[in-house]
Amino acid sequence: MTNIRAMFGWTLSLLAISSLLGCSGNSGEGAAGKRQFLSMGTAPVGGAFPVVGGAIAEVLNEHKGTIDWKIQAKGTKGSQENIRRLASGELQLALSNAAITYFAVRGEAGWEKAYDMRSIVTLAPNVALFIARADSGIQKISDLKGKRVIVGPSGAGFEMFVQPVVEEHGLQWNEFTQLNATQSSAVDMLGDGAADAAFLGGAVPTASITQATSTFDVHYVPFDEDARQRLIEKYPFFHSATIPAGTYKGLESEFQGLNVGSMHLITSADQDEELIYQLTKTIWENREEIAGKHPAGKAINEKNAARRTGTEYHPGAIRCYKELGLWTEGDAEAAPSSPVADAEA
Repeated sequence: MTNIRAMFGWTLSLLAISSLLGCSGNSGEGAAGKRQFLSMGTAPVGGAFPVVGGAIAEVLNEHKGTIDWKIQAKGTKGSQENIRRLASGELQLALSNAAITYFAVRGEAGWEKAYDMRSIVTLAPNVALFIARADSGIQKISDLKGKRVIVGPSGAGFEMFVQPVVEEHGLQWNEFTQLNATQSSAVDMLGDGAADAAFLGGAVPTASITQATSTFDVHYVPFDEDARQRLIEKYPFFHSATIPAGTYKGLESEFQGLNVGSMHLITSADQDEELIYQLTKTIWENREEIAGKHPAGKAINEKNAARRTGTEYHPGAIRCYKELGLWTEGDAEAAPSSPVADAEA
């Protein structure tokens, strides 16, 4: 009887220990031997997001960390939908424009609430500018008043970075007619006279601008330098970007432009730290392979990967960047604030 009681006691003890061990690990560690299926939101076919997302997913699937993951890149409507679906748990990873994420985490610029998003890695810059038909009479940004201007696809959220640009140049958002179109459709609309100007951009050179300049004469609408510097100072997602002379037909001198919001890989704040650490580490260690599949991968470098864009980094990514020596204390974003919020305080 004593032996039976002893065996029963040992069994209960082992069960208790097993239960504690099973609950103590985080989901990343607990899933080390179990495949995790992760969905990554991208954007509609035609832009860079689907191609870059596909390249990242493919490389991650070929080089797993300690977690057996399976990443699937999914086409979506873009940054705004991606952020909402991350919040609902439908996506675990997503690509977004840094300007759109910036306002999402603050619940501003049309967002109905603050979305608790975190950055993983900063990717390629989005160098954009206004181009106008040469016969439109538009010479500077303030000349857009009363004109028909394409400000991006419907529902894409481009107004979150276009509106600050025009307003910093003294032009109110309602002082011109906003038209919605994809970049390729924008070129057609400019060509047939349905629009006077368009805000176009992406990686340099941008295909839509190259297409436009090969079809009709354009004017590259310059940024006022004082306004450009104020935008860079006010918003962390704006950065200076120079377009070399000769990049596009008719661009005879260097153009002082703007990165209006880099592409970045994001996740929700409550995503598992170990998982994001492993993902970040694997992306970094295989960055050259990603770059081989799409030029945007070249932006995964010492100067850019952990660059501030106004969205706090996920703790898992921070841990990885600290180990790599890429992290500085200035990279950690403070509590969300913005020029809009500061003005209202």
